[in-house]
Amino acid sequence: MDDINKITYDPDRMRKEINSLKEQKNAIILAHNYQVAEVQDIADFTGDSLELARKAATLDNDVIVFCGVDFMAETAAILSPDKAVLLPAAEANCPMADMISAGELRVLKERFPDAAVVCYVNTTAEVKAESDICCTSSNAVKVVESLDEDRIIFVPDKNLGSYVSRFSDKEILPWEGFCFVHDRITPQDVKEARNLHPEAEVLVHPECRAEVIDLADGVYSTSGMIRHVCSSPGKEFIIGTEIGILHRMKKECPQKTCYPLSSQAICTNMKKTDLNKVYNSLKDLTPQVVVPEEIADRARKAIIRMLEVR
Repeated sequence: MDDINKITYDPDRMRKEINSLKEQKNAIILAHNYQVAEVQDIADFTGDSLELARKAATLDNDVIVFCGVDFMAETAAILSPDKAVLLPAAEANCPMADMISAGELRVLKERFPDAAVVCYVNTTAEVKAESDICCTSSNAVKVVESLDEDRIIFVPDKNLGSYVSRFSDKEILPWEGFCFVHDRITPQDVKEARNLHPEAEVLVHPECRAEVIDLADGVYSTSGMIRHVCSSPGKEFIIGTEIGILHRMKKECPQKTCYPLSSQAICTNMKKTDLNKVYNSLKDLTPQVVVPEEIADRARKAIIRMLEVR
């Protein structure tokens, strides 16, 4: 058994090794709210897509270890082209991001030349490069309302596009993509959860279907849910998003009780990162995410334009 395998079976030693490598290589670890508990606990910063994008744009570290999925690491690489951006689980992709290509978006732009293109950050760098501005679930409405155009091509999430249309008079032209984790949450799930926990407040993610949102008490991004739970006078909450967020809620709001809206709300790609992969990634500085300069330059404009929306 070699040293790496020995470390694999000793989480305490693994964490020490990771922290040592971080110091040696001037690295920082960013983790999404959906990551497994041990990865969230080793991270220097945990957040949702907007928080992580803002953080990546301001870092002085030489190395960014991104514990998430591919589009997140790409975004960090676009914002920090002079840094080494690592994606410990190289195979961790986002199925929704793969539901639209740059070529398909170009066809839409030709069909609707008067429309602005708003792309969810859950897209590839190539799609971002074809877009006017990016958005996240927490700022999508503000982003759309910041634009002069009255017609908006919104890609790739039809559910988030539908949610945005509730708060805007603009014509939203949604692509037919979706997050499989949120899209498969049903009204029946909400009814059953309310029956089990009648005193609990139901919070759902805007990637959920419209009929699920209609039954909720509140709609928030992942970090928005955490802020609401921690500040609310309520004591019980039903959480309608990927169950990885429950770990952070328990840490930050230990006095509150949170239940998953669906125990099946699991993103398998978000769960592909573990301590062993973080350790190996830091040790070897691989797998490194590099976005071609021509694509990165165009995509960066859309991301920075988003970050300027307040």
